[in-house]
Amino acid sequence: MKQPGIFISFEGIDGAGKSSHIEALAAAFRGQGRVVTLTREPGGTPLAEKLRTLVLNDAMDPLTEALLVFAARRDHLQQVIEPALARGEVVVCDRFTDATFAYQGGGRGFDLAVLSNLELWVQAVPTLEGDFVRNPDLTLWFDLAPAVAAERLASARVPDRFESQPAEFFRRVADGYAQRAAHAPSRFARIDAALERDAVWQQISQVLVQRGWLGAAA
Repeated sequence: MKQPGIFISFEGIDGAGKSSHIEALAAAFRGQGRVVTLTREPGGTPLAEKLRTLVLNDAMDPLTEALLVFAARRDHLQQVIEPALARGEVVVCDRFTDATFAYQGGGRGFDLAVLSNLELWVQAVPTLEGDFVRNPDLTLWFDLAPAVAAERLASARVPDRFESQPAEFFRRVADGYAQRAAHAPSRFARIDAALERDAVWQQISQVLVQRGWLGAAA
């Protein structure tokens, strides 16, 4: 009997350290015989990757930015995420819609009502029982103080248009994530990203074990 697909997203401000755990989670699922699709947003398809380059590097107003992000998401859902879930795979995505509400909504101060409408339109999945809005089954939220994240980023790489924003921007982004988590507490799992790497992984694996998706030895 085919196992149902699982959709997991990793979220957090730049510098929170989530990327270093994505491959580890994929390896844990593969070790239990699951097929894993690793992907990211913006991006995940040739078209979405082109839009990602524009969003990360070109100056634009917040509405244009949001529209490009959701356009990339629509293609990503249709071409990658939905087919993988239908095949019973585990989809592990570096950022999804929560990032849009945190960065464009919180960071840029863009209208949350407009983002909510875009979420409903773009992420609608038709079924025999009617449409539903696709969101992750689980969101691992790497919560870290913006000042600590900035210190980590300082020596990591040349910053893109978002990473080079001032500390106040990332404070608003962090608040945006907290608001999304408050609205969907059953989907979000807060990860204390200030801890050492092994301790962070222990938090992640514990969440997956509690959900019955990984064995206790993962």
